[in-house]
Amino acid sequence: MTSFDSLEGVVLAGGYSTRFGETDKAVAELAGTPLIRRVVDQLAGVTDAVVVNCRDEQREAIRNALSGSDVDRRYAIDPIPDRGPLAGIGVGLAAVDREYAAVVACDMPFVDPTLFEQLYAHARGHDGAVVRLEDGWYQTTQAVYRAEPMARACEETLGSDDTRVLAAFDSLDVVTVEEADLEGVSATTFESVDTPDDLRAAAQRLE
Repeated sequence: MTSFDSLEGVVLAGGYSTRFGETDKAVAELAGTPLIRRVVDQLAGVTDAVVVNCRDEQREAIRNALSGSDVDRRYAIDPIPDRGPLAGIGVGLAAVDREYAAVVACDMPFVDPTLFEQLYAHARGHDGAVVRLEDGWYQTTQAVYRAEPMARACEETLGSDDTRVLAAFDSLDVVTVEEADLEGVSATTFESVDTPDDLRAAAQRLE
C-alpha cells in the first residue's frame, strides 16, 4: 500500500438510490462482492482508514458487507437522511481525523487508486482537487478535499439557495484537474452503478 499519512477515505452511501429498486445498492453484490466493499478495497491502495457516511438504518448491513476488511472503518451517520451529496460529503468530512480525504460514492466500484494519488498531489497546499471531465462535468464525488474547510463550506452552502457541491467551492481554493491530464488512470474509474441494468453490465465485464 502506498502510504499517505494525512489522507483518509470517505465513502458516500447515504442516498436512497431510488433508481436501483428496493435493494440498497451500497450492499448489492457485484460478482459476489458488495459494491461498498469493492470501493473500500480500492481505497486501501491509498489509505488505511475510511469513514462511511450512511443513514442509521444502513449501518448494520454495511458493517456486515465490510466484515473482514483490513481498512479501519468508522461511521458518520446523516442527522437528516438523504439531503444529497453535498450533505453527505460534509457529514463524512466532519468525521475525518486527517488533513485530507479521498471521497468516493459507494456506487463507483471501479474507482482507481491511481486517481487519488494524483489528486492528492494536486490538492496538497490547497483545499482540494477535482477532475473536470471532457464533457465539462466536474466529478465531485470522486475527489480529494481538505477535510475541515470543505466540511465547513458544505454546512454553510446547505443553508443557501444553491446546494450543489460546486457551490461550496466558491469560498475555497480547489484545484481543477483536466481529465486529459490524468496519467495511467483506468477509463472505468468514474463509472457508476445506478440501476440493476448497470449492475448486470458491470458483472458481465468482470466475467
